[in-house]
Amino acid sequence: MEMGAHPVPEDDRAVIMDYSKYSNIAPYRGKEVEEAIHRILEHREYLGAFVSVLVGGNDLSAIYTYLNGILDNIGKVKSYEDFQKKITAGVFVPTVIDRTMEAFTDSGSDVIDPSKGYLFLSNHRDIILDCALLDYTLLKSGKPLCEMAFGDNLMSNQFIEDLFRLNGGIIVRRALGMKEKYLSTIELSSYFVDVITKENISVWLAQRPGRSKDGIDTTQPAIIKMLYLSQKSSGISFSDLINKMNILPISISYEYDPNDINKGREEVLREHHHGEYEKKKYEDLISMARGMKAWKGRVHLAVGKPIQGEFSTPEEVAREVDRQIHLNYKLWDTNLCAYDYIEKTDRFSSELKDFDSEAFLARFNHLSPDVRDFVLNSYANPVRSRLQEEGE
Repeated sequence: MEMGAHPVPEDDRAVIMDYSKYSNIAPYRGKEVEEAIHRILEHREYLGAFVSVLVGGNDLSAIYTYLNGILDNIGKVKSYEDFQKKITAGVFVPTVIDRTMEAFTDSGSDVIDPSKGYLFLSNHRDIILDCALLDYTLLKSGKPLCEMAFGDNLMSNQFIEDLFRLNGGIIVRRALGMKEKYLSTIELSSYFVDVITKENISVWLAQRPGRSKDGIDTTQPAIIKMLYLSQKSSGISFSDLINKMNILPISISYEYDPNDINKGREEVLREHHHGEYEKKKYEDLISMARGMKAWKGRVHLAVGKPIQGEFSTPEEVAREVDRQIHLNYKLWDTNLCAYDYIEKTDRFSSELKDFDSEAFLARFNHLSPDVRDFVLNSYANPVRSRLQEEGE
């Protein structure tokens, strides 16, 4: 089988899902791919702007090199797998790794059975990179690629929507009334179940809406609940559905979070405004750009173990996802340093003897005390989560 291609089930797809039911949220397929490529090529200036963000606006030689490489390949794209191999995993992710990381490592992907679809339930720190790095890991390890869910708040224009949906993006509708939001969530959950169980295609989904700002990675049980509600009328039991979905927890760990200070300021403002915070028009796009081009140090992606067994409630499933994410999270020196500093302890001093703790802490000296404390706690909290899982 070609690396990254989706497998055909042994029953030769006897159960085929009806994609037409999901045309407003599903990734592009067939003729939709051609039409989207045509629209993108009509607006090459947008593509040039995207590349300039990726490689740095002042490096004109690199911009032209990468842009020409994308333009040479994008016309050959006929499917999502093509787009991943030729553009995302072929150009975008390797460029980000080369320019903004000391190293990218991964572990655990050998547990993935290429003949099955999985629900990759992941902690969420970066808008784009979390799922892009998973697909990059899958591709280089010869595993089938996955689709990925994104909020429609990121779709600020047709060009960006085309990029996301060409890239396997599934659209999550957010700005809806209560009834419409419920129906939209049922439709989305039904799509996840259909594409995983009928087409053996995997899906990446954040463990809760939005990125973790405070470094506490917890799964929202409502995500699990909605999966079951979308299938309840079929008569399937909750436990049987969970086992069919092959939920696989993913932990991604950044040594340095490029948006750490911005997340801190946002959350402190939210707290000061009693839980309300209205994002500026292009705030998410700015965060996406910063996440692509700012330094991240070392990054590790860990694949957990498929969740199988008897489960009675969504909370039980969420708890197992959390347990694996916390235990598989790679604790960097930045995490250990922040923990020792906040807790006023030297617990990890021996592990930090070669780390410049003063330089790390000085990065935040210009911040107000409340923002500084929030940011340092966002680095310390993964340590607290690990210690709690280990019973300490």
